[in-house]
Amino acid sequence: MDTQLTYIDLFAGCGGLSLGLHKAGWKGLFAVEKSRDAFETLSYNLIKKCGHFDWPEWLSIQNYDIKEIIEKYKDSLVTLRGKVDLIAGGPPCQGFSMAGRRDEKDERNQLILYYVEFIKIIRPKVIFFENVKGFTVGFDKKRNGKPYSDIIQELLEGIGYRLKGKIVDFSNFGIPQRRKRFILIGSLHTDPSLFFERLEDLSKEFLLENHLKQFTTVSEALSDLLKSHGIIDSPDTKKFYAGLYGVSNSNYQRYLRKGMICEGKFADSHRFANHKEETVSVFKNIVDNAPKNKRLDGELKSQFNLKRRGAFLLDGDDISPTLTSNPDDYLHYSEPRILTVREYARIQSFPDWYEFKGKYTTGGKRRVHEVPRYTQIGNAIPPLFSEQAGLVLKEMVTNE
Repeated sequence: MDTQLTYIDLFAGCGGLSLGLHKAGWKGLFAVEKSRDAFETLSYNLIKKCGHFDWPEWLSIQNYDIKEIIEKYKDSLVTLRGKVDLIAGGPPCQGFSMAGRRDEKDERNQLILYYVEFIKIIRPKVIFFENVKGFTVGFDKKRNGKPYSDIIQELLEGIGYRLKGKIVDFSNFGIPQRRKRFILIGSLHTDPSLFFERLEDLSKEFLLENHLKQFTTVSEALSDLLKSHGIIDSPDTKKFYAGLYGVSNSNYQRYLRKGMICEGKFADSHRFANHKEETVSVFKNIVDNAPKNKRLDGELKSQFNLKRRGAFLLDGDDISPTLTSNPDDYLHYSEPRILTVREYARIQSFPDWYEFKGKYTTGGKRRVHEVPRYTQIGNAIPPLFSEQAGLVLKEMVTNE
């Protein structure tokens, strides 16, 4: 019988990383996440449904800021020193992201120092750190600004960790999305480069065993969620419609629908936007005539009368570009509409039994900046990747 390995998830979001580790056979001690909405999603699925965490008695089950945890519970954290196999997760990425406004002064960037302090207190055997590709790019090229990836490696090496970092594209691991992320592995006792060497081979074995393809297209992820399969009144929002399941058309769909009684039923968070007739007409013209997987801005935006900052028309026969937290950035590959929350979750490889909590949108001007359910998913690590990573991390710790 395998020894159950333990971990703590920092900046846990809605639980994408924890879900993958759960499926890989890890046991969570607790998770640290500041957002109330994201933590509610994690708590509902991984604590109430799965009993995944052995939550300590000294810590209430609620959302926390990492600074609060360190300041209020340092004495209790010290008792875990040397007893935790893994600390997983990385600080919020918005200040580093190449997709938005990179801001070196973004206060979220300073969370790295609290992250390192947490590591110093707990001293886990292994560290799994994830962040956006922009984390490896310096802010001031003219003055050779040092990337935060270099800074954190120096800090972690200073407390005794051997480190190896690499940019990984999640689309190589069965996820229907180009999503390049910086993965940093730290270890007290083993060579961290073994993680990346093993990951590629293990992934091939994992995908074959689960009848999944290395490269999954958008239609292979979403074709059973078309609006044309039927609609009902949304079960959680008045004056909206939700979609019914169609027949599964791919192994990826069947894999994510495991555990669901699906045929003829509705999917969680599969609520369609209430587009105006004019908007539907514009979107239909785009679906019929615009280039796929190319950002519609500049001349293309004017050509198709798109009255927003721009958008991608997804290609059903290709993988998706990197999902952001704003659903207005993507148009469905065959229907004149934006994606639903469930379709977002499918592209991010969340199983259909995983339910999302909080508002769908905030409405008004705040909608551009805050879209709770979409934001949770857009910020998450795809569980299908984190499960594969979790299996490799398990081997690393077990074979020390």
